[in-house]
Amino acid sequence: MTPVLIVGAGPVGAVCALALQQQGVAAQVLEAQPEDARVDTRTLALSHGSRLILERLGVWARLDDATPITRIHISQRGALGVARLAAEEANVPALGYVLPYASLTVALKRALADAGIAVDYGVAVTRIESGSEMASLHAADGRVHAAPLVVVADGGRGDTAPVPRFERDYDQTAVVCEVQTELPHASQAFERFTPEGPAALLPKGDRYALVWTASREDAGRIAALPDDEFLAALYRHFGGRQGLFLHASPRKTFPLKLAWTGSAAAARVVRIGNAAQTLHPVAGQGFNIGLRDAWELASLCGDTPADGIGAAAMLAAYARGRRLDVLGGVGFTDFLVRVFSNDSAPLRHARGLGLLALEALPPLKAFVARRMMFGARG
Repeated sequence: MTPVLIVGAGPVGAVCALALQQQGVAAQVLEAQPEDARVDTRTLALSHGSRLILERLGVWARLDDATPITRIHISQRGALGVARLAAEEANVPALGYVLPYASLTVALKRALADAGIAVDYGVAVTRIESGSEMASLHAADGRVHAAPLVVVADGGRGDTAPVPRFERDYDQTAVVCEVQTELPHASQAFERFTPEGPAALLPKGDRYALVWTASREDAGRIAALPDDEFLAALYRHFGGRQGLFLHASPRKTFPLKLAWTGSAAAARVVRIGNAAQTLHPVAGQGFNIGLRDAWELASLCGDTPADGIGAAAMLAAYARGRRLDVLGGVGFTDFLVRVFSNDSAPLRHARGLGLLALEALPPLKAFVARRMMFGARG
């Protein structure tokens, strides 16, 4: 019997399966989508720490379209205070990387196939039953799969998702697309805080990936603007640091919220990635926390005797080990959204002082850079 069943063949589930194999632990992956499902068009921001995980799994070398972020420019609209982070100051080749979600999923799918890891596509899990010795997965086709450990990495979209232990609705929606600017990006990313929410420009190829946060009411209107009106509105919103905005791809919108289920696991079942926590995209923490979930869980399985994999003691140790990183990321992103997404004069001045301190104090700058690259335990 396979000791680990993984629900979800997305990046977090695939990384978990590959890392488990490196640890000598066999895994089988069940994916609800068919193998030829429509390609996801999202953009990912990977931290330097996530690159290290993918390198250890032999996946990074398969990626040829990752754009490095060597500098990050942080500011707030309408107030003083600018901070700049640089890869050379952190002694890393890049602070992070931007690439299409589809590129990473294709590379991971090939890595799974080359490693001989079984992936069953088109298997939708409708119910999970926990037991003292095994957990059982009940699929829509009537089949039942059982293993000592079930890892749920389905992004929280499956039928088995529990009610989060904590939720916060930010009443914000992200408008995302790609934009061409008058000036080349030179591998610099921008995080621009505004009273309506943060706006991020992430270098991607010869363009930028844009994440424009707006109120739920305004986001639909912004996304539906004709191209010329959209580009003019973006210039007014973001400013002219990159010159004019010349072109924009079709816009999509995504609602933003915080949902934390927690690392604490039921008997023989553990949730990782977005199945355990969904974060606001500010500072690009959520996806990278999910990859660390997968890596840490696999490492712990490798250090656990075969008959202890999935046992209560192992899952309790996993929950303890992940708590600082996960709650640190949750608290960090929630703090940024709540403190920066308003037009309070006292807070505006305090934010400016904070950005000036970040720019002027190298130890503080190094702390923030390491947190963004490696999480709360970095």
